[in-house]
Amino acid sequence: MVSRRAPIVVAVATAAMLALGTALVPLLPATAVTAATSECSAPTWAEGTSYRAGQQVTYEGRSYTATQAHTAHPGAGWDPASTPTLWTLSGTCDGGPDPEPTPTDPAPEAGTPVAANGQLSVCGVGLCNAQGKRIQLRGMSTHGTQWYSQCITDGSLDTLAHDWNADVVRISTYVQEDGYETDPARFTALVNRYIDMLTARGMYAIVDWHMLDPGDPNFNLQRAKTFFTAIAERNNGKNNIIYEVANEPNGVSWQTIKGYHEQIIPVVRAKDPDAVILLGTRAWSSLGVSDGSNESEVVNNPVNASNVMYTFHFYAASHGQDYLNALSRAADRIPMFITEFGTQDYAGEGANDFAMSQRYLDLAASKKISWVNWNFSDDHRSGAVLTQGSCASGSFGTGNLKESGRWIRDRIRTADDF
Repeated sequence: MVSRRAPIVVAVATAAMLALGTALVPLLPATAVTAATSECSAPTWAEGTSYRAGQQVTYEGRSYTATQAHTAHPGAGWDPASTPTLWTLSGTCDGGPDPEPTPTDPAPEAGTPVAANGQLSVCGVGLCNAQGKRIQLRGMSTHGTQWYSQCITDGSLDTLAHDWNADVVRISTYVQEDGYETDPARFTALVNRYIDMLTARGMYAIVDWHMLDPGDPNFNLQRAKTFFTAIAERNNGKNNIIYEVANEPNGVSWQTIKGYHEQIIPVVRAKDPDAVILLGTRAWSSLGVSDGSNESEVVNNPVNASNVMYTFHFYAASHGQDYLNALSRAADRIPMFITEFGTQDYAGEGANDFAMSQRYLDLAASKKISWVNWNFSDDHRSGAVLTQGSCASGSFGTGNLKESGRWIRDRIRTADDF
């Protein structure tokens, strides 16, 4: 590196040669000259290029070294200066002193959900803040980041944080469907980038391992271990991370799902021992109701772990009183978290059933069950809260909201009881 200092003996000799008017370059350590030359002669970083671990580039007058192999996908914004998970600052290319590295974990804004609550934990059947008070989080879920990463920007997160007053954002990383399995390094870096953005705004981040098809979470067990190890190791100093380890298990028994959870929980705990972990339930996280069962299979046979909660998903136009009743009974016995719901049918399409949706949210409020709505994108379906084209234009105001978006925003904006 160009800031590397020569040994004292060289410094003394250098001073002597200065007095004699002798050239200095022969006395400098060869490594110093080589480092400066290699950094400044490295190729310029460019979008659309694949980089190998250890490869050097130059960007805006500085040199960077890739920490892992990845492709700088156009539009992803993964330039070296803004993605410390992919690039390490090596030095400057003008011979000057090395600049200070960009902070990767800025302090959250005062008065934010994280500033008010700190590290969360499970207390009895509820979610408690660092002061031991039971609380309810409310927020939004991204759509699949392989399709809608353009909807998660500084502008959109500022809107959620400061206009919607959202407490939490769920980062949905699909495993299949052109997701994580196609480029693990890319999607891991994307999750880390979003975590940093949410941390800077004092919001909680749910890291959602969005397995859906195939429905057996064990199919992706090794991928899940790799993913959660990387995320938890990199972010274990933060107090705003919640891990959702299996989105919607389906087609398999609760015993099979439970076995998966009991293998993946230790992976997270090894790197981040204090974080809350959310566990998917049978039949698309319906507590088994969608397969004709009920909450008793989980209540009577819970996962052998502490500081965990169980997830429930509902779509109001499809899931009526029997689902609502199962959630209500379960919430009195085990810790529940609604990590996904919509006001439409189970496909996120069709007319909104706001009356049934309100019944769910009233129950959640009465029992302090946290919830996250699906989804913050401009997908054409009615379940996406933004009108088509909003993300490309960078417009996230109330004029860009669909009917469901206006309804959800109004309910997130009501004052928290922190």
